[in-house]
Amino acid sequence: MATRGLTPFLLIATLLVALLATCHAGSIAVYWGQNDGEASLAETCASGNYEFVILAFLPTFGKGQTPELNLASHCDPSSGGCRGQSKDISSCQRRGVKVLLSIGGGDGSYGLSSPGDARQVAMYLWNNYLGGSSSSRPLGDAVLDGIDFDIEQGGAKFWNDLARDLKNLGKNGGKEVLLSAAPQCPFPDEWDGGAISTGLFDYVWVQFYNNEECQFSAGKGAFMDAWKKWVSVPAGKIFLGLPAAKDAAGTGFVPAAELNSRVLPLIKGSPKYGGVMLWSKFYDDRTGYSDAIKSHV
Repeated sequence: MATRGLTPFLLIATLLVALLATCHAGSIAVYWGQNDGEASLAETCASGNYEFVILAFLPTFGKGQTPELNLASHCDPSSGGCRGQSKDISSCQRRGVKVLLSIGGGDGSYGLSSPGDARQVAMYLWNNYLGGSSSSRPLGDAVLDGIDFDIEQGGAKFWNDLARDLKNLGKNGGKEVLLSAAPQCPFPDEWDGGAISTGLFDYVWVQFYNNEECQFSAGKGAFMDAWKKWVSVPAGKIFLGLPAAKDAAGTGFVPAAELNSRVLPLIKGSPKYGGVMLWSKFYDDRTGYSDAIKSHV
């Protein structure tokens, strides 16, 4: 027996419900790797709370330096100990979680001296963490989904070259390289601004903390002024970056209930709204912040 199709009214109603359910649905991104006592990478992804996990950090690279990975006590890359993370990375990706490597950070030795230097760093990242090949891949055979630019020192030059080189390597190598950036909320960002302006970044998680002039505690006006500037950049999705606990940052913590009731309603209508980025998994483990905001993001 043939089934009857939906009436036009029911069809429109069904489509409307589906549209409302997805139109401003956001994601949660979290940084992982810099603290003792946080959940493993596999456990982090198995929680179901995060769509993006950002491995922190590759804090040494460029200017002729040998690149060095630092995942705190999780593993020792110098002895090959971080290759065991490959299984966890693959586990995350099977769950649909994107895993990116963050380069830079607040405490490191990095920078780029020329377009050629940027090209060398791009090749290193491609061969050691992305779709290329190398005999010394620090995280083993797993192929990461992309690179996160958390540039907080080392000058503002040539990051745009690195972004272009990474995207081109992915395009030519048949493996898309996602790019994300973690600028400070004062606009434009001193370090990442030039790279972001290339239009090559898929995600920008703006740090609305440790910057008193534009974080939510500065007042709705100052906060929204900064947010509107960031959603005007030529990037895919813009995320609200926050500490997952009061002691995770100097300033800028927003209690989960306040975020859900007062902050997210202000920004979720933005066409480029992507969700919330949290620093970091260690603090989220202790506060349950992502659990408290997930249904509101």
